[in-house]
Amino acid sequence: MQQRKLGRLGYDSSVVMFGAASLGAVTQEEADASIAYALEHHVNHFDTAASYGEAEQRMGPWMPKISKDIFLATKTGERTKAKAKEQIYRSLERLQVDRVDLLQLHAVGTLEELDKCTAQGGALEALLEAKDEGIIGAIGITGHGHQAPATHLEALRRFPFETVLLPLNYVLYSLPEYRDGFDRLMEETTKQNTALRVIKAIAKGPWAEHQQRGYATWYEPFDNQEIIDACVHFVLSFPAISGFATAGDVHLFPKIVDAAERFGSMNDEQAARILSAISDYHSPFGAPTSIG
Repeated sequence: MQQRKLGRLGYDSSVVMFGAASLGAVTQEEADASIAYALEHHVNHFDTAASYGEAEQRMGPWMPKISKDIFLATKTGERTKAKAKEQIYRSLERLQVDRVDLLQLHAVGTLEELDKCTAQGGALEALLEAKDEGIIGAIGITGHGHQAPATHLEALRRFPFETVLLPLNYVLYSLPEYRDGFDRLMEETTKQNTALRVIKAIAKGPWAEHQQRGYATWYEPFDNQEIIDACVHFVLSFPAISGFATAGDVHLFPKIVDAAERFGSMNDEQAARILSAISDYHSPFGAPTSIG
């Protein structure tokens, strides 16, 4: 498993981040098996959130034993200082730890959401206070949607976030406005030595209205190994990207890990040929109306 530096944090992170949204609605036994598989395959970056169902509780039995050997990140979706601070303490309790390595402002994908977080009495103040108390190590920001790159670029103008996490895959990067926004953000994260991490690497597109959903993900994922290989190659082909979070279904996790472990066995042209040939490949967020 390849490792890359997490920006100025300097941590050697596995390029695969365990996306704990996959644990939101599984049994403890299923969660245990997935976490054990991750550790066996040298995944040392675990990313969860207060809003991921039972994920923090499922991770809790493991964290006292392994938290010193991994990079542990969680998120708050609250927008006020008081509620965010309350949620941070609840996450620590659920995870059975006294600190996390990274706390992220969650789902900040528009300027409106960013304004709420950075306003006086906003959630960012809770994270700063928590960092002063030593219960979180670093402060990051995450976001979904087509406006995420522009929103995160503005976020980095307002505050020196140590990490950002936002969507990237072949079809999103093929949208001219999204590509331009992502490239601008990538330039700024490189300048600030901010860890750039991505999500939705294997997203095929939105579920169709009456489509049978075979996975726990809120979007339809790819499950063909060759296509997953190409998706993983695409995101890891950006040297500025430190890693990507795995999809929110435990059954997809081994295929994604397998693809990451073989990164380099496919070249850019082969990956592009596979991905460009997919006819029903769309943004997971639907058709963009305006990309800030």
